[in-house]
Amino acid sequence: MSTTSTGIRVAAEGDIPEGEALAVPAGVTGHTDAIAVFNDEGTYYALDDTCSHGQASLAEGWVEGGEVECPLHSARFCLRTGKPQCMPATDAVRSHRVEVRDGEIFVHPGQEAA
Repeated sequence: MSTTSTGIRVAAEGDIPEGEALAVPAGVTGHTDAIAVFNDEGTYYALDDTCSHGQASLAEGWVEGGEVECPLHSARFCLRTGKPQCMPATDAVRSHRVEVRDGEIFVHPGQEAA
């Protein structure tokens, strides 16, 4: 992983398998939480890694249909916005802009996803 003024390179396309995620440590991103980068049907999304309901890693959750399900209490979050889709979560997790350039995946911590 390398940092540039145009985002943080986190992986190459294909490094994150379909339906999986990569947790990028806070020390790498300079953000307050690790950032989970998800691959949902070839589209990449990034959210704060920690579930807003409990201290669980969303990168370890299940990805399907534009959502990630927390592995701890089954709360689901929209991959695009970070908004909770069901109980027990009521607070959103922060989304971050993801960009794919020349076969490389970049995350822009703190820049909300479009």
